[in-house]
Amino acid sequence: MKQEKFVVRRIVLGIICLIWILPVLAVAVNAFKMNTYVKTETFALPNAQSSAGFDNFIKGMTFGNYPFLKSALYSVVVTVLSVGAILLFTSMAAWYIARVDSKACRVIYYLCVFSMVVPFQMVMLTLSRTADSLRLNTPLTIPAVYVGFGAGLAVFMFTGFVKGIPLAIEEAASIDGCGPVRTFFTVVFPMLQPTLVSVGILEIMWIWNDYLLPVLVLDIYEYRTIPIHIQYLKGSYGTVDLGATMALILLSVVPVVVFYLFSQKHIIEGVTAGAVKG
Repeated sequence: MKQEKFVVRRIVLGIICLIWILPVLAVAVNAFKMNTYVKTETFALPNAQSSAGFDNFIKGMTFGNYPFLKSALYSVVVTVLSVGAILLFTSMAAWYIARVDSKACRVIYYLCVFSMVVPFQMVMLTLSRTADSLRLNTPLTIPAVYVGFGAGLAVFMFTGFVKGIPLAIEEAASIDGCGPVRTFFTVVFPMLQPTLVSVGILEIMWIWNDYLLPVLVLDIYEYRTIPIHIQYLKGSYGTVDLGATMALILLSVVPVVVFYLFSQKHIIEGVTAGAVKG
């Protein structure tokens, strides 16, 4: 009886996984098909008649006057700077919150937790005006906005992990002459590696694929990330080359999917450590 239940569960989970992966497979298949066949034979495999080879990739990367490689560079810059800033600042804030037991720290912690349940749509108009007035509309300055939105989850996870670190280790470092800054970077920060990896992976997946925040904040005529670049693959009268669009979507998705597959073990370990030890 137990064996039958196990088999049924595996079948059900297999069907669910297939449903989830079907859109990705559809994108991968249509990236190599001509535009006409993308519309009429969406789920059919490419054949001698419908196959476009790598023409869709070339067309998508050379479409218009805005180079795709430039968009890819902006995506890399925004993602690297944003994730680096989130990991550094939120880990320091979480360490202070966990070690200083005061009303102010508890208020800050609960505000960070509360920020995770606030929909982005509630603040996006005000955010876009504030970002323009503060000139945060470039790839080098938009990370400041991402730090604000990514701080909630990061502080929550880091705080839970720091509470599980024995205070005696930091006291020993203090006796040896380490100040607060040196204690954090030489003792605490290396011990945060599991949570650093998991938070970093989650933030990379979010920021790399984000469309709404960059399109609201950045000057899209001068700075375009990959999701914005894909949105502007339009010809005359608003026509869209679906084959080229699918090709660029595949190019943008594959690095993140591969990165996630190799790092999912660290995500589970980091989330578990941050939740249980809190």
